[in-house]
Amino acid sequence: MLYNERAELILQQIQLQSTVKVNELSQLLQVSVDTVRRDLKLMEQNGLIKCVRGGACLPESLASISNFTGREVIHSDLKREAARKALAYIEPESVVALNSGTTNTILAQEMASMNEKFTVVTNNHAAVNILMQNPNIRLIAVGGMIDAQEQSTYGTVCEQEFAQYYPDIAFLSINAINYKNGYTDFRLNEIGIIQTLARVAKQTIAVMDSSKLGKCSKRKALEPDQVDILIMDDQVPQKTREKYAQKGIIIQ
Repeated sequence: MLYNERAELILQQIQLQSTVKVNELSQLLQVSVDTVRRDLKLMEQNGLIKCVRGGACLPESLASISNFTGREVIHSDLKREAARKALAYIEPESVVALNSGTTNTILAQEMASMNEKFTVVTNNHAAVNILMQNPNIRLIAVGGMIDAQEQSTYGTVCEQEFAQYYPDIAFLSINAINYKNGYTDFRLNEIGIIQTLARVAKQTIAVMDSSKLGKCSKRKALEPDQVDILIMDDQVPQKTREKYAQKGIIIQ
């Protein structure tokens, strides 16, 4: 297991339990206590956690937004690689929909540097704060209930507002994909939004980093054939791409 994978699991445990112990992490990750201590020290240097005697907890600066910020940091290089691929699908004057999620927030960072004029409709407030810096992008923020941890809106009003648009592309940030269970997500409030965008968009594109491949999350969001294109980073082995292609899932 690589450092990034261990760090992601450590963050998940901290978010669930508030604090974690070195010995427990050693058993969970199946690595030595020294390896866990090195991981925790590096994560603390990166501002992800705070080391305490015998373990770690979240720093105060991240305590209220840990679910979102922690995920944004983990695999950010892979998410950015996938996001940059997604830019090629944006046409001038097109309407682009974005749902919430850390991958789409990184995609928004990449979109903000584009010179083309196009429209973005989104419930992703983190993306709104980024995209509003580019005057070429017409920005429509969808209303609804506020999810402070996900920095987004959700609920019936949100889904109804999204349903009024027929975007050329919907870029979907989703938590997991495998060819048996399809696309799944742990953000239960986001499921209806994902399904609405997949229904109304002319083209549905899932943008995900390769760590989410072969995984299954809490609830089904979409069947594999409801997504036109799956964009990932280049860390997916060719044999895996071929295996998914046989199931009708083409990984770009």
